Amino acid sequence: MADNAPRLTVLGSATPFPSADNACSGYLLSAGDTHVWMDAGTGTLAALQRHIAFEQVDAIWISHLHADHTADLLTAFYAALYSGIRLPAPIPLYGPPGIAERLAHFLTNSARRSPVEAAFEVHELHDGHQARIGPLELTSAEVAHGMPAFAVRIEDKGADGGGVLVYSGDTAPCASLVALAAGCDVLLCEADSSTVTAGEPRVHHTPEEAGETARRAAAHRLVVTHVGPGMTPQEAVSRAGTSYGGPVEHAAPGSSFALRRVVTG
Repeated sequence: MADNAPRLTVLGSATPFPSADNACSGYLLSAGDTHVWMDAGTGTLAALQRHIAFEQVDAIWISHLHADHTADLLTAFYAALYSGIRLPAPIPLYGPPGIAERLAHFLTNSARRSPVEAAFEVHELHDGHQARIGPLELTSAEVAHGMPAFAVRIEDKGADGGGVLVYSGDTAPCASLVALAAGCDVLLCEADSSTVTAGEPRVHHTPEEAGETARRAAAHRLVVTHVGPGMTPQEAVSRAGTSYGGPVEHAAPGSSFALRRVVTG
């Protein structure tokens, strides 16, 4: 029997810069012929093309404007307008307020503003923002990262149905993420912080906190990503498991996860 579940492919999960074998944050969510590129960190455009052609991207969703989540939007702009690719229309780009001007600031090399909107149909996110891309329904929620930042819940509303992914983006533990992730099949949650430093603003999860967020949300599967340089992925998985009773995996580059419920016991 064919597996028709939407599939998450990890393009990269490194932070704060790419390694020789791991791009920065970026993910491809595919449901049939629908493809959403989530976060566009350094190196992810190259990794994307191992799976689909650039012109097959139906939409791009960006969690926040830090470079390790957005840098490849600059090269995507050139791909869209100057590579010989013929897109039927600008690619829908969902991102935090100000994303178009941020791109234009980097891309403009003269007195004339770069034509960002010729490459991207820009939609600014807000808390509770919803969008429909093919069979996929995207709901965004503002999270705690010390700047405008969003998590997203993606539900498969197609005829075959099933499959709910929640991606945290970058965030400290917060009630809005727990609420967004309620009952999801896969929670893709960052685990950047190795330790918590008293008195410093919180902007990331520790692995234990990622596990606690998954437990509180009753998520059926946890995939830790954006693991900081102070620990190995294996350590992050083990630590997350101490506060979460379900299966935990790491978002290794090139790995792929079907959005279906994992039955245990």
